[in-house]
Formats: sequence, structure tokens, C-alpha cells
Amino acid sequence: MFLWSWKLEVVVLFVLLKPRCSEEAYRTRLSLLGLSPSSCLVDGRNLTAGVLPAVHLALKHLYKHSWMLKNYKLHVSFHDTQCDNAKGLKAFYDAIKYGPNHLMVFGGVCATVTSIIAESLKGWNLVQLSFAATTPELADKKKYPYFFRTVPSDNAVNPAILKLLKYYQWKRVGTLTQDVQRFSEVRNDLTGVLYGEDIEISDTESFSNDPCTGVKKLKGNDVRIILGQFDEEMAVKVFCCAYDEEMYGSKYQWIIPGWYENLWWESWINSSQCLSKNLLAAMEGYIGVDFEPLSSKPNKTISGRTPQQYETEYNAKRGDGQSSKFHGYAYDGIWVIAKTLQQAMKYLNATNKHQKIEDFNYTNHKLGKIFLDAMNETNFLGVTGQVVFRNGERMGTIKFTQFQERKEVKVGEYNAVADTLDIFNDHIRFQGLEPPKDKTIIQEELRKISLPLYSILSALTILGMIMASAFLFFNIKNRNQKLIKMSSPYMNNLIILGGMLSYASIFLFGLDGSFVSEKTFETLCTVRTWILTVGYTTAFGAMFAKTWRVHAIFKNVKMKKKIIKDQKLLVIVGGMLLIDLCILICWQVVDPLRRTVEKYNMEPDPAGRDISIRPILEHCENTHMTIWLGIVYAYKGLLMLFGCFLAWETRNVSIPALNDSKYIGMSVYNVGIMCIIGAAVSFLTRDQPNVQFCIVALVIIFCSTITLCLVFVPKLITLRTNPDAATQNRRFQFTQNQKKEDSKTSTSVTSVNQASTSRLEGLQSENHRLRMKITELDKDLEEVTMQLQDTPEKTTYIKQNHYQDLNDILSIRNFTDSKDGEKAILKNHLDQNPPAQWGSSDPSRTSKDPIEDINSPEHIQRRLSLQLPILHHAYLPSIGGVDASCASPCVSPSASPRHRHVPPSFRVMVSGL
Repeated sequence: MFLWSWKLEVVVLFVLLKPRCSEEAYRTRLSLLGLSPSSCLVDGRNLTAGVLPAVHLALKHLYKHSWMLKNYKLHVSFHDTQCDNAKGLKAFYDAIKYGPNHLMVFGGVCATVTSIIAESLKGWNLVQLSFAATTPELADKKKYPYFFRTVPSDNAVNPAILKLLKYYQWKRVGTLTQDVQRFSEVRNDLTGVLYGEDIEISDTESFSNDPCTGVKKLKGNDVRIILGQFDEEMAVKVFCCAYDEEMYGSKYQWIIPGWYENLWWESWINSSQCLSKNLLAAMEGYIGVDFEPLSSKPNKTISGRTPQQYETEYNAKRGDGQSSKFHGYAYDGIWVIAKTLQQAMKYLNATNKHQKIEDFNYTNHKLGKIFLDAMNETNFLGVTGQVVFRNGERMGTIKFTQFQERKEVKVGEYNAVADTLDIFNDHIRFQGLEPPKDKTIIQEELRKISLPLYSILSALTILGMIMASAFLFFNIKNRNQKLIKMSSPYMNNLIILGGMLSYASIFLFGLDGSFVSEKTFETLCTVRTWILTVGYTTAFGAMFAKTWRVHAIFKNVKMKKKIIKDQKLLVIVGGMLLIDLCILICWQVVDPLRRTVEKYNMEPDPAGRDISIRPILEHCENTHMTIWLGIVYAYKGLLMLFGCFLAWETRNVSIPALNDSKYIGMSVYNVGIMCIIGAAVSFLTRDQPNVQFCIVALVIIFCSTITLCLVFVPKLITLRTNPDAATQNRRFQFTQNQKKEDSKTSTSVTSVNQASTSRLEGLQSENHRLRMKITELDKDLEEVTMQLQDTPEKTTYIKQNHYQDLNDILSIRNFTDSKDGEKAILKNHLDQNPPAQWGSSDPSRTSKDPIEDINSPEHIQRRLSLQLPILHHAYLPSIGGVDASCASPCVSPSASPRHRHVPPSFRVMVSGL
């Protein structure tokens, strides 16, 4: 029969088991001390409501399986603790003092009361079995060695969470815990469970009333998987903060306690400043973790019923009464006690037939130890799953639920006994295409040079190298031509070689991590620097060396004779390269170039995946990069300034075969401007490898191409159109500014060959003096000719110095290219017949015939008529007049531009004689 008394502090439930033997056996009973408050509110729920119907069903079903306890009846006496420590202890001690000997203690709901009583059980030799105390503190077996519970501890969810994290390969989590002992203990245990499992707790946050600060810190630490421990009231605030911080959706997963009441948020939504739709949006998809109230498997239990059949009977028994999530554990608890007593009786029957379990008292430690060992060995299938204890803790089943469209949906369960996780993939839903990542997946993406861009610039480079090869072929083929020979073909070859090395460096600048390995890239850093540096020095060094030779010949007026051969120019270029090598070797030995990786800010994935792209870029750098680049730039800058100086100094030397100063100036100007612009733009675009490579490559291609074209295209055009124009003997103008005079003197210089060893200014001065002398002699000759033509009888008055003037004219033979024999005829003739003194008389001559006198006017006129044309043809070529190769003495001297001032009478005389 049942006796119910809800108004009394002590509720006594008597259950009489049907006797199997004698009447005496029928009256033998086993007493249990039940501890349960009449009303225990935990998290807003009455934990004891709905428990007694489950106990009633357990005793009823146990009665039908009387073979377990045979001739014994089970008596359970519940005492109300009122969730108060003092009242709970008083109820316990009163039951011990005034009641019968209780074999065990069944119950204990409030954590504080249960922990105090459980700690004192060792002294009373009693085993306690709780069906509702979940506080993790009671798991300490050193402190509570006689305490057992059929309900899993709050810490029992942690192994299940670990299994879930491993299932989805979440290796980085964060925790958000309310500052309450219950939640803090779970969080601390979770830390120990995750330790050593290759799962990182990247951030641990706690709060008392405002969780928003902790939520912000979690987001700042890029926590995607958040393990929360808080009650329903704080849960509303947490999800409101999560909505404000956008910590929800496909990128985040919240895992929180699953023991909240149905529609729990509706009770607390008014206490927050969050809209209902925003709260539900943030809550969507969270996973709740809690123990399973009843097993979901349709297997028959120890009572012969499936969990579903038991639940039906339970609901019918409680009627309209409030249900409890612990009713299944209370039901299984009665069966645990029955199974323990059965095992104890078997042990006593097997070892000591004279001792019975009803002989138990609080000082009989032997029987107490038998009960303790028997309960530890409990193992059967109950309505809550497999009932097994491990160190007094129930190895139960943990369920996973997911919040989907305003309701909880079971999506999986964890069996602690078998340590297995079963996820219902057809039920679980993530808001993205896949489960969230445990962190922002940072995919490093090398910013590499575009293959089409590299191909295009490589093609342009190949065209440039083909052009340089064509210039090289042209230079070698025509090396014996005067135009090419005078322009130093060996230096031209070095210019081409330097250009080709510069071109080759473009291929190396375009090779990055997408084409070569890291080690190879580091080697290329050094190789391409060496090639570009040597190529630049080779090309411009050879060009400047040529210009220096022109400068040395034409600007040093004190040199009487100077021969500068190509070997000396090669030495100069070699010296420049030696300086380069010294700088590069020191650079390589002291502070070599290394491969460095620069990481940039993360960017969203263009494809929309839940990853972030972190661009990385390879650079060739070292510790003191600025210093080394400064040294190289300073040296190259000085070299370019020196070239500019030489080009300016030789700008007036107008022999195309020798002087490239105009083209050198153009080349230096273009190269300098392009290098400055290219270096600046390249530095500003170092985070854009395609732009940087394009600029560097185009600058190198432009500079190399413009240099080669300026050096060789004019020679190619000149050689094809007029091969001898640059090397034939002709006049050229050389203008020099005088510091003290404002006038400019135009001079004509002849016969400048490749060596150019004559003193230019000395010849210029001498040429000017001779031209003045020739002009005076021309006037004297014209005067003599007029006298002979108009008044032949006056020839006796020809002065003696006229003959002396003729001798002076003949003395110019050292500056002529005409035949020596023609000039010698006249001079020898004059030497053998010296002129007579004007006004003197020779007695021997006066007696002779005037016709036979060799100095008679007739003879003189005849001689002049023959010798004057010869004389003109002899000295005119020496001063740039009529070509000495002219064989006809009858050509008029007016053909020479130098004698356009001669009067027409003289031309008639020469032509008529």
C-alpha cells in the first residue's frame, strides 16, 4: 500500500513485496532512507516534481520481478531537506536516530545539502545513490567515497563535447563562462579534458552580468567555435551581443548547455534590448549538450519494458502533474539498489550462510564494504541506457540538440560506455555549405607574376636580343670598313654584350616562387643582380671609354703625339668592372641577399568560401639593403655623370666615325630619366608584382634598346647610304669659345685620320699664317702678270724681290700633295739663273743680241706663261683648293673655292698662256 503525505515534512512510502515463502518471510523488510525536498527549485524548475511516480512504477515493476529480492520487502522513507543545509542535516540525523537501520540512502537533489551528507556517510557505513545531484564537486572520490549517482554529472558532457569537436575537426575553441561555481567547475574540467587532445583553447572569457565584453574579445581573437556555460537569462544577453558583433551565421558555432526549458528565451527577451527576430537569428543553429533523459533505442530493459513503454506508463501515472527530467534516473535508481542488494545476498550466501543483509548496522563495515563493491559492479540496461558506474560516476548517454527554426531538434548522441558518437547527418543543419571552420582559415597565396605578362615581356626581350645579335653581326662583318674601324669595333662589341646581359636579367626578374623553388629563388636574387650590374657597366663603360679617347685627343693641346689603342680602352672598362666586382663580392660575403616573404592584410575569398586570403610576396633583401643599394647607385650615378661630362666636352668634334657624344648624351638622358622613374614607381608598387615586373622589364628593355639603336643605327644608315662620307679627307669646323675675346675664328682642318696625332691647334695657326701669305703672293703675281700683258717693255724694271716671292711660293712644297718634279723644274731654273739687279748693266751682255739674253722680257714672259699654271696646281691642293690629282694645267684656278676673289683678267691670262 502507499501512504502519501505532502503536507508533512516526512513522506513515507511503504512498498510490500509479495511473499514467496512463509508468513515470517513476508514480514521481512529492507529500509531505505530517502532524501528529497518537497520543493527544490533549481534553475527555475522543481527537480523533485514527477519523481515519485517514477519511484512508484519502479517498485511496482520490481514486485513483478520478486526473484531479485526473494522474500524481502523494500521500504523507502523520504525525508524533506527543504534545500537547506541545517534542515537537511537534521532530517538525516533524525532518520538515523529514530528510524530503523537503513541499508542505503536514496536521493539527494540540492548540491549543498547532498555534498554535506555525502561527506559524512563514511562514518555511518552507508552508501548513497542520487538520481538528481549533478554538481561536479561530488565526483571527488577521496572526499565522497560512498557517493554514487544514476544521473551523469555536469562534467559528463565534456567527453561528449570532445568527441563532437574531433568529429568536425575543430581544433581551436574559446570558452565563455558565467561566474557561477557550477559553470566554472564544468569549464575547468573541460580544460583538463581538452588538454593533450590537440585542441587549443585560444581564449577563455568569463562574465558576471554583461557578456558583451567577453564576446568582443572572442571575436578579436578569431574564435569561431564558442563553448558557453551560462543559464537562460544570461544566454539571452549573450546572443544579443553575438548579434551585435555579427558572431553568428555560417562562420560561427555556439555550443551551450542543453537543459534549458522549451521556449526558454521568451521568458527573458523583455529583460534585454534585443529584438526577438535578431535574437532568434543569432540563436539559429546553436548546439545544446545535455544528458539523455530516456534512451532512444527500442531495447527491452531490466524491467522487461522498452524506454518508450516505460514513458507511456509514466505519463499515465503522473497524469496532469509536472514532469521531471530525472524521472528515468529515479526509476533506474530503484533497480540499481535492488541489483546491489541481490549481489550482496549472493555474496553472503556464497561466503557466510549465517549472516544476512538484515543484520546490517551502521558499525558493520564488512557489510557496508560488500554493498559498496556490489554497487560498483552494477551493469544492466535501464530506461536511461546502460547503467554502469566508473568511480561512482554514471557512464550515461549525452544528447546533442540543435536550434532550428524556433525548436530543438535532436541531432546526435554520445554513449559514454562505448565512447561512441552518433551524429544524425540528415537532421543536423549548418547555415553554410559545410560546418564552420574553427578559425579563419588563412590561405597564403603567393602574389606571382602573371604567365601571359611574363610571356609577352619575354617575347619583347627576345626581340631585343635578336636586334642586339643583328648589330653584333653587322659590327663584326664590317669591322674593316673605315666607318666601323674608326668607331672601335671592340668597344662596340662590349656595348652589345652589356645590352644582351641587361636583356637576360629580365628573364631572371620574372622567375618567382611559382616557377622555381625557394632555394633556387634565393640563388636568382644574387645572379640577376650581378648580371644587371655587370651588363650596365659593360655597355656604358665601353661607350664612355670611346668618348674619353676622343676627348683625350682633341682637348689636350699640349700632346704632340698620342696613340690610344683599343687595348687601353679595354683596360678602362676592365677597371670599371673590377670596381663592380669588388662591390658585389663584398655585398655577397658580408650581407648576402636572402629570400624574404612579406605578408599583407587578409582579403576575402573571391569564390565566397569561408576562408581568408593572405597575400604573400617574395623579395630579395638583406639586413642593410639600403646601404648596399646606395653604394651601387652612387657608383653608377658617378659613372653616368662622367659620361655626360665627356659627351659635353666633345660635342663640337664633328667626325661621326669618331664622336658619338650627341648619341651618348641622348642615351644618358633617356636612361637616367627612365631609371629614376622606374625605381620610384617600382618601389611604390612593390606589393603588386605584376606592375613592378612590368615596369622593371620595360625600363630595361627601353634603356638597352635606345642605347643600342643610338650607337648603331646611325652607323648602319651611313654605311648603307654613303660609306665614305664619314672617313674621306674633308674640312670640318671646330669652334672654340675664347675667354677674353668675343669673336669666333672659323678654321679649316685637313686630313684627320684615325690616329689624329697632329697638333690640331698648331696646324690651325700655321694654316692661317700661310693663307695670309698666299693671299699676298696672289696679289703680287697678279700685278706682275698685268705688267707683262700690258707693257712688255717694262719688264726690265721688274724688281728683284719679285723673284724672291716666287721662291717663297715654291717653298710651300712641304704642305702640298702635288708632284715634286713640276715644282723642282721652276726652282732649279731660278737657282741656275739668278735675277739681275734692277738698274745695273753688264758690259758683256750689252754687246750681245737682245734676243739671246735669257733675262730679256721675251724670255721672262715665256717662262711665266709656262710656270704659273704649274705653280697654281702645286700649292692650291695644299690649302684645300683644286685637287692635286688634276692633270690638266689649263684648268682655271677659279675652280677652287679659295680663289673666287681672283680678278677675271688673271683667269683669262692663265687660260690664254
